[in-house]
Amino acid sequence: MAEIPAFLNDEYMPLEACQISPLDRGFIFGDGVYELIPVYDRKAFCLQPHLVRLARSLEQVHIQNPYTHKQWEGIVENLIRQSNCIDLAVYIQVTRGIAPRDHGFPENTSPTVFAMANLLADIADEQLQKGVALNIVKDTRWQRCDIKVIDLLPNVLAKQSALQAGAAEAIMVRDGFALEGSSSNLFVVRDGEVFTHPKDSLILPGITRDVILELLGVLGQKCHEQAIPENWLYEADELWITSSAKGILAATTVNQCPVGNGAPGKLWKDVYDLYQQRKFLG
Repeated sequence: MAEIPAFLNDEYMPLEACQISPLDRGFIFGDGVYELIPVYDRKAFCLQPHLVRLARSLEQVHIQNPYTHKQWEGIVENLIRQSNCIDLAVYIQVTRGIAPRDHGFPENTSPTVFAMANLLADIADEQLQKGVALNIVKDTRWQRCDIKVIDLLPNVLAKQSALQAGAAEAIMVRDGFALEGSSSNLFVVRDGEVFTHPKDSLILPGITRDVILELLGVLGQKCHEQAIPENWLYEADELWITSSAKGILAATTVNQCPVGNGAPGKLWKDVYDLYQQRKFLG
């Protein structure tokens, strides 16, 4: 196994050399944020939007950003340089730091900064050719899903529920509306129109989601950003899920019911082909 390069509080080191205190608030409270940046052909994909989102997440939870935008760029590039892999997933996590266990914010505590460059897993050919299965779950998360926090237990439980049902992803439903996946954004194609939930506090503002909107524009296909009724999942011609780790995948069943004709649709294929070209532009 290739050595995984990591960064911890201003120092570069192998992942196995990293040591973090058990009193770190990320461990005790899940008090921190994270970001995942895909790297294709050793070039970070959409690095600037990812760093902007990281800065916003830090601001929203009142953690001082430990580095400038330029310094973050350098950390990401150094981790890529230290890795032997071509395609990577650069993971960044910032917590409020180490302090005695108390719910209130500690004073004079420096954030803990951790990052690593893992191999980016390939998408199985079967998933591309046959699509993936979705499972609907009740959304039990908090009201600020727009912040990329490390406290992901509801997402983990939802994903595990989907896996146990033989599905690849869980779709969160709240008050009768389908929002997003446990680790992805959701697109619905219905009667020739494309829909996705708008950017609000109930979904993560996905970077790949924004790229797909851009590519739909290239195809001359308008996307409606609006609330999606749950029943539309069963009436859809196509369903897609998007994420930094997976790109864009077609979903061909939802709760074991076929989507459209039960195969990846033409519009998905057109967008997927454009995405394959776009991702190498950085």
